[in-house]
Amino acid sequence: MPVAKFCAGALLMCALALPAMAQQGPRRDDFYWLGEINKASAVINSEEGLLDPALAPRIAAGLDQVLRAGDAPGGKRPNLVITFEPLLIDAAGVEATLLHAGRSSQDMLSTVRAAIIRDDLLRLAEQLRKTTATMTRLAERHAGTIVPNYTNGVAAQPNSYGHYLLGHVAGLERDAQRLREAFARVDRSPMGTTVLNGTSWPLNRDRMARYLGFPATVDNAYDAAQISAAEIPVEVGALATSIAIHAGAFVEDVMTQYAQSRPWILLQEGGGNTYVSSAMPQKRNPGLLNDTRAEASRVVTLGIGRAIQAHNIPPGMSDPKSVRDNTAVVAGAIRVLENWDRILNAMVISPERALEELNSDWTASQEVADVLMRKYRLPFRVGHHFASEIVDYAKEHDIRPTDFPYAEARRIYADTLREMKVEGGELPMSEEEFRATLDPVAIIRNRATAGGPQPAEMTRMVGEANRVLAQQDEWIKAQRGRIDGALASLDGDFGRLLARAR
Repeated sequence: MPVAKFCAGALLMCALALPAMAQQGPRRDDFYWLGEINKASAVINSEEGLLDPALAPRIAAGLDQVLRAGDAPGGKRPNLVITFEPLLIDAAGVEATLLHAGRSSQDMLSTVRAAIIRDDLLRLAEQLRKTTATMTRLAERHAGTIVPNYTNGVAAQPNSYGHYLLGHVAGLERDAQRLREAFARVDRSPMGTTVLNGTSWPLNRDRMARYLGFPATVDNAYDAAQISAAEIPVEVGALATSIAIHAGAFVEDVMTQYAQSRPWILLQEGGGNTYVSSAMPQKRNPGLLNDTRAEASRVVTLGIGRAIQAHNIPPGMSDPKSVRDNTAVVAGAIRVLENWDRILNAMVISPERALEELNSDWTASQEVADVLMRKYRLPFRVGHHFASEIVDYAKEHDIRPTDFPYAEARRIYADTLREMKVEGGELPMSEEEFRATLDPVAIIRNRATAGGPQPAEMTRMVGEANRVLAQQDEWIKAQRGRIDGALASLDGDFGRLLARAR
């Protein structure tokens, strides 16, 4: 089987596995937007001399009949121009095709797809904002919770768990930025570009765009259905992939705790968060983590599939344009974020156990080298070697940081200076200072770098995160208000045209 056909088939199977998104209000599907385009064409063309005003009310009445029938339970809701138009002809006569002046399936369906993706992106933006807000609240609550952080899968340094969460908040804010940037490129009307190079009909593209809630038009007629229409799904797929990758990284970080006999993060048991093993009564499997990771993997598959289907095809081909496939990508990303929000609300964090893990390992050892350099001007590599020798000795003799003999530290320091041919005397740290330097809580409290986990910076960054979340909320409401207002205006003007048929 050719690779392109296999990938397209795999993508469709993934899409079929994803349930349809529940929508609030009217079903803004392909049928809905074809109806809005026809309503706008009837109003604009009858007012601007492209459609006989005497015929317009009868055509409007037929269109209204088709739309009402489609909204009824079990009603026909065709998603193509060539299957929508016969219903209109049956309701209003062949004269109804006068609405088709200067139009094509190409620009109409490109507009439909743009409008649907636009709605999907706003739903995604809302869930992204909600999940980020939950994470920000949790970060504020755990600003003083000191936990191990890991690099290369190994305990590396102590950190505030709130600071760790704000790192993920920063990543989600970049996703929100990408979403707004993608939205601006989607939020342009292709209507009036016909197929490739426009039309000889003097269509009012700007007015059509305003009625459909678009603030601008796609400028170049060739770009509208041939280039932009195939490019946008790839960008949306990349956005969904980024969100899924962020979620997967977080899930895996929590998942590693379940391999420990005494984890410091667990999910609350029950409620769909965990389930009991069928054979091993002691096991509480983290089902919610598994499900979220699996969903994230599906989204990555779908997102990359958007690029595969757009790859190596001539301009204008329909391969990457499927509403079903593109909606599935965004719907999957929304589910990932919903599950991530559930995880955040279900986590049980033990500060005592986290601190115990820190004090049982040597994640604070870098601070010894830092203090020796910052306060006593010892070259960092010498201090690093000294701290490394202490760790080696401690692990060889199974000694915890809180129990390390000060006399042994002094001996290792003297040996390090001789080995590295550095002049100096006794270990300049007192025993009290040596032990305080290994205190994970003190390390976090004494951080001085902007963007660090120290209390003042945590307060600042939480405040900034909340400010950004408020801006996101305002942006979402503004876009929805603009679109809904435009559609209400179209309904009003179409209603006046329709009234003339009665």
